[in-house]
Amino acid sequence: MIIDIHTHVFPEAIAGKTIAALEARAHSKAHTDGTVSGLIESMDKLGVDCSVIAPVVTAPKQFESINRFASEINQKYAVDSSNDLPRLISFGGIHPDSEDYKGQLNTIKSMGFKGIKLHPDYQGVFFDDIRYKRIVSYAAELGLAILVHAGVDIGLPEPVHCTPKMADEVIKETEASKLIFAHLGGFRLWDEVEELLAGRNIYMDMAFVAGYIEDEQFCRIVRKHGADRILFGSDSPWSGQKESAEWLQGLELTEDEKNAILWKNAYSLIG
Repeated sequence: MIIDIHTHVFPEAIAGKTIAALEARAHSKAHTDGTVSGLIESMDKLGVDCSVIAPVVTAPKQFESINRFASEINQKYAVDSSNDLPRLISFGGIHPDSEDYKGQLNTIKSMGFKGIKLHPDYQGVFFDDIRYKRIVSYAAELGLAILVHAGVDIGLPEPVHCTPKMADEVIKETEASKLIFAHLGGFRLWDEVEELLAGRNIYMDMAFVAGYIEDEQFCRIVRKHGADRILFGSDSPWSGQKESAEWLQGLELTEDEKNAILWKNAYSLIG
């Protein structure tokens, strides 16, 4: 089994335009067309059982439209048995400038979402800001998983809005048990991740990490942090699911460690 905890899709009406704009900004070529059908095609090539979609609310006014689209995905791919995973699960999204963050998080919970996605860079707020701390704390009370973009975003200029130091502060103040820091805790800031985050009571995903980190450092962080808290993620369409999984399989990790990363840990969060 494979569960990809970190993917992105867009409504078909805007997918082409959105992907083109993001490709130009990041100087990076997408691996799918950014649609739901494109993600399913990618999953079929690798044999991914379930992908989690991480929507980003870049302005407070987008809350309803983005979560409506995400909810439609969940309804379309819902399964009858609680023992089965749907092909697609979408998290919800919220912006830190929400005037009623508790009300919106309650809405997200009532709509059946299992988690939320936060992107400090695209939302223009530093992660150690009180606005994020409040969201993380209340989302944790509701039992929601919280997936956070961490480290450098190749499509955006400095400053980095979620560094390992900022993450460390939020971890200490919120004690959220389902807090997931994307890109192995902080893209391109992995020395700080090793020092400040590895071994903490958080999850890290490996989205958009393959090819950017030395194999030895990745394995070292996995061992220090614990393979039971590392999640397979691709950041599709910005990294290939097949390529990401093949890179992981080629590392000097045990089969138990690889299976934990590929699906067991994510299943404990969303299964």
